Amino acid sequence: MNTIIHKPSPSPNHPSSLFPQISRCKTTRHLKQIHAHFIKTGQIHHPLAAAELLKFLTLSTQREIKYARKFFSQIHHPNCFSWNTIIRALADSDDDDLFHVNSLEALLYFSHMLTDGLVEPNKFTFPCVLKACAKLARIEEGKQLHGFVVKLGLVSDEFVRSNLVRVYVMCGAMKDAHVLFYQTRLEGNVVLWNVMIDGYVRMGDLRASRELFDSMPNKSVVSWNVMISGCAQNGHFKEAIEMFHDMQLGDVPPNYVTLVSVLPAVSRLGAIELGKWVHLFAEKNEIEIDDVLGSALIDMYSKCGSIDKAVQVFEGIRNKKNPITWSAIIGGLAMHGRARDALDHFWRMQQAGVTPSDVVYIGVLSACSHAGLVEEGRSIYYHMVNIVGLLPRIEHYGCMVDLLGRAGCLEEAEQLILNMPVKPDDVILKALLGACKMHGNIEMGERIAKFLMGWYPHDSGSYVALSNMFASEGNWEGVVKVRLKMKELDIRKDPGCSWIELDGVIHEFLVEDDSHPRAEGIHSMLEEMSDRLRSVGYRPNTTQVLLNMDEKEKQSALHYHSEKIAIAFGLISTRPQTPLQIVKNLRVCEDCHSSIKLVSKIYNRKIIVRDRKRFHHFENGSCSCMDYW
Repeated sequence: MNTIIHKPSPSPNHPSSLFPQISRCKTTRHLKQIHAHFIKTGQIHHPLAAAELLKFLTLSTQREIKYARKFFSQIHHPNCFSWNTIIRALADSDDDDLFHVNSLEALLYFSHMLTDGLVEPNKFTFPCVLKACAKLARIEEGKQLHGFVVKLGLVSDEFVRSNLVRVYVMCGAMKDAHVLFYQTRLEGNVVLWNVMIDGYVRMGDLRASRELFDSMPNKSVVSWNVMISGCAQNGHFKEAIEMFHDMQLGDVPPNYVTLVSVLPAVSRLGAIELGKWVHLFAEKNEIEIDDVLGSALIDMYSKCGSIDKAVQVFEGIRNKKNPITWSAIIGGLAMHGRARDALDHFWRMQQAGVTPSDVVYIGVLSACSHAGLVEEGRSIYYHMVNIVGLLPRIEHYGCMVDLLGRAGCLEEAEQLILNMPVKPDDVILKALLGACKMHGNIEMGERIAKFLMGWYPHDSGSYVALSNMFASEGNWEGVVKVRLKMKELDIRKDPGCSWIELDGVIHEFLVEDDSHPRAEGIHSMLEEMSDRLRSVGYRPNTTQVLLNMDEKEKQSALHYHSEKIAIAFGLISTRPQTPLQIVKNLRVCEDCHSSIKLVSKIYNRKIIVRDRKRFHHFENGSCSCMDYW
């Protein structure tokens, strides 16, 4: 997140009173007439007149940078105000396509100012030059400017110092930034503190950023936003939500940026109640739900299991010209298995005149994969590559391999991987490996697993998948070899983990977890669930227990999968018929999938489970995935 540096105006001089016709000017056309009049009357040679004209061209709502450049080149002896004005205009440019060029040009103007030698830069010059330097991440030029600032005795100026720190931060030189910050900081300079916190966040050093944040004498909304977004972007989702809760206990209210920053963490943890609160807060405080905030809300509702609410938010967004908004709803529909609806939105998007981005194609191809729409997926991929002309990203190849692999087209999927112009990543190879296990192609599975182990030797996924394939065939000797290799390399399997949110509190469970305060009640409910499942003829699918143990031990292992523990806790903690929403870090196994379908019918509950791949909506004994996942 970029921290905003506030600067004073380029100069305390205010020539508008000398030339009131300029201050009353409303359009560029009118200004050109004034310019012509000044040339005719000779007033153009007045340095303050030239400075005021330049100010209008660069800093007003009618800004004309191209005209300003030409005008500046005609000023015979520009004063410091004029130099500062043109440099500031270029450094402050927020044109995404030209920011690099404009920032470089700002540095060139500063160089010309020094070469000209008629005017010495002042404390209003350096914040602008340093901002341009920070944008370009030019550490050497930054150090030279630092020396110049010290030479001129300006290092004590608050705005100069803040921007010096920012240069070091943007260049990743946090040690230099740290030294400068602690040598010259002022307790009340919140901007300077925010720059430092943002720097540590950018480097992924959440510990240092949190220590600095906690020691801040005064925290602004920017301070909170930097920390919340930093935690979320670095995968510390619980910490991001905790920061958001702490913020509400203080006297700094959340703003638009806060909501956009915290929603990804809410999405990842499936904290639907908090997500609803964020949505309501935006509406009550008249924070506009535009395309960006709207997309974040769509993503949140989708990932928290409320796809219908996500669609409702999408339809309420007035400006749907941003592909991000369409990408959010298409991706959401895809992960809920509503492939036809995702395809419908894909066509609606094009009819609305919005060009699909490469991310949109990832969403729609994923939708085809989840629903087994092989021909539709092939057609869309062909259209993207050969008609639209987009170069496939690794994610597009991943979607196609997943689509073909699930459908049993293993040779076609393997050929696609072999013909890729880039090295396949672990996600693609794991998708094909999983398909090999699903369709019993042990020969190809072993081949793909060896590729994975060679390229990603410390990734547990390939070892676990190969071990599981051997186990499914009863090849326990092969299982032992793989497990010994894992032990030799100190590779550990990621434990199954599920969580459920109740009354704003997230409860997390591992396999065979008995650490929860209500463990006794959970265990009793698990026993009840098992008894009632047996009473309707259910028998555990022990082929899913890929360990060399007897049948009773296998049934016991299935009994304590993390998602079943989370469901048991939900059943004893909520009123009858209350829907339950569970999040799991791994793909739900076949036995859990079958048993949860029956649990939804036995207990008359709608149970929504989000696993690593997609959403499963269990209701009245069936699942929305139609047993294709």
